[in-house]
Order: sequence, then C-alpha cells, then structure tokens
Amino acid sequence: MSPLPINHPLLHWSRRLADSLFSPLGAIAAAALAVLVFGCAYTVDQTEQVVLTQFGRPVGEAINSNAGGNAGPGLHFKIPFVQQANRFEKRILEWDGVPNEMTTRDKLYVVVDTFARWRIVDPLVYFQSLRDERSALSRIDDIIGSETRNVVARHDLIELVRSDKTRKPEQDATIAEASATIGTLPPIQFGRKELEREILAAAIPKMGIWGIELLDVRVKRVNYKDGVIEKIYDRMISERMQIAERFRSEGAGEAAKIEGRREKDLQRIQSDAYRKVQEIKGEADAKASEVYARIYASSPAAADFYVFVQTLDTYKTTLGADSTVIFTTDSDYFRLLKRIEPAAK
Repeated sequence: MSPLPINHPLLHWSRRLADSLFSPLGAIAAAALAVLVFGCAYTVDQTEQVVLTQFGRPVGEAINSNAGGNAGPGLHFKIPFVQQANRFEKRILEWDGVPNEMTTRDKLYVVVDTFARWRIVDPLVYFQSLRDERSALSRIDDIIGSETRNVVARHDLIELVRSDKTRKPEQDATIAEASATIGTLPPIQFGRKELEREILAAAIPKMGIWGIELLDVRVKRVNYKDGVIEKIYDRMISERMQIAERFRSEGAGEAAKIEGRREKDLQRIQSDAYRKVQEIKGEADAKASEVYARIYASSPAAADFYVFVQTLDTYKTTLGADSTVIFTTDSDYFRLLKRIEPAAK
C-alpha cells in the first residue's frame, strides 16, 4: 500500500483536528465533553440497587431491585446535573438491638437481647419513606422491640428460656431418688423457637410498608434481673434443702432401726443372763437345802445347832438398834435371849 501524498485531504484534516485539540479552546471542549459523558453514565453493581431522583423526587423504576422486573446491573445513563443515582444495599443486612427490660406473664422481669436479618425489597418505597439505613434501623428497633415485649408478656418465663419443648435435661441419680420433681423441667407448650416465630410473623407486615422484608428474628440472650436471680437462687437452695432433709430423715430412720436392734439384743442378753442367774441360784439353793437337810437329819445335836444358827440369823435381820419387840415370857423366839438350852420337845 503506497503512502498518502503530503497534500492529501485526509492528512490535511487530521492536522487541523490535532491543532484544534491541543489548542486552549480544544482542551476546554474536550474537558466539557468528558464531564458530560461521565455525568450521564454510571454503573450499578450486582450488590446494590439504585433509585434515580430528579430534583429530589424519584423518577422511573428502581434499577436492579430485589423485586425484579426492571433493569439489571451494568452501565446506565441519566441526565447530568439534574438526576442523581441513590444507591441502596441489595444484600441481607443485620440488625442488633439493644437489650430491653420486659415482664413475662408470670410477673418476672427479664432483659431480652434480640437480633434480626432484613433486606430492602422495594428501594423506591424505602427511599420515599426512610431515605437511609439509619432511619430504617431506628424503625426496626421500635417494631421488633414492641413485638418482642408483647410476645414475652403473653408467655411464662420458662417458655422464653427453654429453646425446645421436647428437650429433656440430664438428671442426677441422687436427686432423682430424692424427689421426682427436683431437677426436672416443668412442661411447656411452645418454647423459645415458637416465640421467635410469633415475633417474626407480627413484625413482617409492619415493615412491608417501608419496602423492607424481615427475614428472621432471634433471641440472642436472656438475662435475669436481681430480684429474679434471688428467686432462682432461693428455689435452688430449697431443692437442695429438700434433698438434705431427705438424707437426714433416711439417716434418722436407719439410726432408729439400729437403736431398736441394739435394745432388742440388749434385752435378749439381759433376759438370758437373768434366766441363767436364776437357774444357778435355784441349783445352789437346791444343793444348799439338800446339804442342810442331810446335816439336820444326821443327829439331834446337829438339828439343835441348825436351829440355833438360824435363830441368830433371824435376830440379826429383825432386831436393830432402834427396834422394840414385845414377847411373852414363854415365847420360843425369846428363848435364846434368856438362856441357851435345847428346845422343848
């Protein structure tokens, strides 16, 4: 291909265009053109939604909205200096509320801390009603806080604490033997999961009017107030006191059984010993009587001596220092006091 001649019209036009661009007026015109182009064009990312406003008022439909049915992400154009692109998050957003004090149905004060997940489904309505995320979080805080307070007020504390009504706790064998009610969870009807669903169902319609979709609400933490904690501690102490009282009563029963067995064994031993003593005494008395009888019958002198000894023993047992005895002169009992002679036959 042969080169163009120097006086070719195309080369002549190119030189004139280059001279114009590098001149001050050409530079101003190029800058104005660039500003105009960049002011008209803008890009929309996949993670955001855009609402065009003209002098502060929305125009047209939202771009790349979660609701669908409109323009998607990419390059878009607007009127420069007149229209403005307002960008909103398309992804799921988080809300972490502040702990709120509330009352349960059984009149116990607790502090409930909740969190939620939400997203903007209608950016046009969202922009018209809330404008920014700070306002949205404030409204969400009011609604979820109010609905949480209403739901908690309709249920007992155990419904809020227990996560699942089918859960069965581990129970110590000693406590189970002590009482069937100690260490067991009282029956519930719903559980915390059902309460969270109630809060979510009540809050969804109220947020829809702002172009917000509430996806989930969960209870992060439940704290007891000082008065409630004292009641819980009192209940724990009462349960342990019941267990201790049961052990004490069982110990007292065992002690009574041991004492009863001891008394029974002692009485049996004493009875056996008494019987043995009486048997020995009886045998001794029988042998003594046999000896006395044999000696008494051996001779008259032995019989007189036996009567003499027995009479002296009688005196010793019947007559004291202060005894006064009146006898007749011919009394056989008085005989030895007068003289010692054989008794009259």
